[in-house]
Amino acid sequence: MATHSSPTAAVVSSGPHLPVHRLVGYGLGDAGCNIAFQMTGLFLLVFYTNVVGIRPEHSGLIFLFIKVWDAFADIFAGRVVDATMTRWGKFRPFLLWYSIPLLASNLLCFWIPVSDYGMKVIWATVSYALMGLLYSMVNIPYGSLAGAMSQDPVDRSRMAAARMVGSGFTILILAVLLAPAIKSAANLQQTFLITAIAFLIVGSIFFMTTFATAKEVVEREVERVSLKETLATVRRNGPLMRLCGSSLMYLTGQNVVSAMALYIAIDLLGRFSDGNWQSTVVTIITTGAVLYMSPFGPILTRKLGKKRGFLVAGIASIIGVIIFWAGSSVTQSLSISLLGLFVTGAGMAILNTMTWALEADTVEYGEYRTGIRTEGATYAAFSFTRKVGQGIGMALASWALALSGYVQPTSEQKAQGISHLAQDPATLDAMGLWFAIFAGGFFLLAILIMWSYPLTEKRFGEIMASIEKNRTSLAAKFADDTEKVVSLDIDDKEKK
Repeated sequence: MATHSSPTAAVVSSGPHLPVHRLVGYGLGDAGCNIAFQMTGLFLLVFYTNVVGIRPEHSGLIFLFIKVWDAFADIFAGRVVDATMTRWGKFRPFLLWYSIPLLASNLLCFWIPVSDYGMKVIWATVSYALMGLLYSMVNIPYGSLAGAMSQDPVDRSRMAAARMVGSGFTILILAVLLAPAIKSAANLQQTFLITAIAFLIVGSIFFMTTFATAKEVVEREVERVSLKETLATVRRNGPLMRLCGSSLMYLTGQNVVSAMALYIAIDLLGRFSDGNWQSTVVTIITTGAVLYMSPFGPILTRKLGKKRGFLVAGIASIIGVIIFWAGSSVTQSLSISLLGLFVTGAGMAILNTMTWALEADTVEYGEYRTGIRTEGATYAAFSFTRKVGQGIGMALASWALALSGYVQPTSEQKAQGISHLAQDPATLDAMGLWFAIFAGGFFLLAILIMWSYPLTEKRFGEIMASIEKNRTSLAAKFADDTEKVVSLDIDDKEKK
């Protein structure tokens, strides 16, 4: 049976904003989540192909299978979140319970201590599946937490920017410490393992900080939501469905960029310049762009609105991919190639910031349509599209390598400490072409879907006013019913 709480009208766009320590604490939670999400997104394909020796086409199948598995993991996690309420709140306890197991599972993904090829594939699949389940149990409540911390649009934009900074911080560490070692490390397996152990310790501190600083303040009419109520809310949430579809497309393109970033740095840009600096620079200006672009998210939200900001960022990402292809394959210019990657990274960073703010808005739309807040299910649907996007993007990156004729080091060469081989010029040109086709094509699909997204800033303001009115009415009714119950109780006592 649902447990009801006294409804209270939410104050929107008024009163004090979230204090800095809560914004910082919330951002650290995304840094913790991205230890697993970005480390696998950036390096797991390289680990499979160049360290473990799993063929690219088999790696692609592993990524796709895990994302089908993640569909069930996200549904399960969303239902657990919606059915939970503790003295610590609805979402914060999951950070306490599952964050450390998540970081430990990330370590298992980069430690495959078997030699048989079939067992390598099995270990890779099972460890990645375990990480996917635990990621759902942490990331879905973490993402839902934003909607419970504030309903102020400015605060939500600031929280979206904070989590982008947290994500960028993790990526920056990976870019500076791990990316340069991919080409030159004498023992790449040991390098990955040491990094995963260090992240286990650091990430635990991040998550515990988020748990300690976050505070759930948004009132809800129903604390524990039934499965029927969850399905009804998600089914009637058209903006959420459009956002999920658009996010699936852009995240697929983004993860093509992320998964191929090191191959681009070492192989495509390596023919223009010697040295290990390319890996660090490419990682920073593509995936790490969220760190230096996130402050512009709130500015663009105020100037353009979230929907138009998303569309502009998507167009920028496509332009960047085209510039990169022209620089790497047509003019063979290092500066033009880097410019294209920078524009692509900036566009993807703004897309990320806008998407998180848009997701929080769809929670309010669901409440507006049904009267029930289902942050867990709403974020589960959104999280599923993110993970499927990562899986498809990494699979496409794997197949781009296979279609290009990418040559892996043999077992004998890896035993000699060789983790990378020089590629034929025709292979390099094909890699650049497939990169542009896959990444740019999915960015375009994201724009086409988002074009019909209905929640403009004006419409969202109308929805929030309606929700506030309904909550005020419910609060008055609750107070009136309580007064009647007390009055009847007094009359009964007097008669006795």
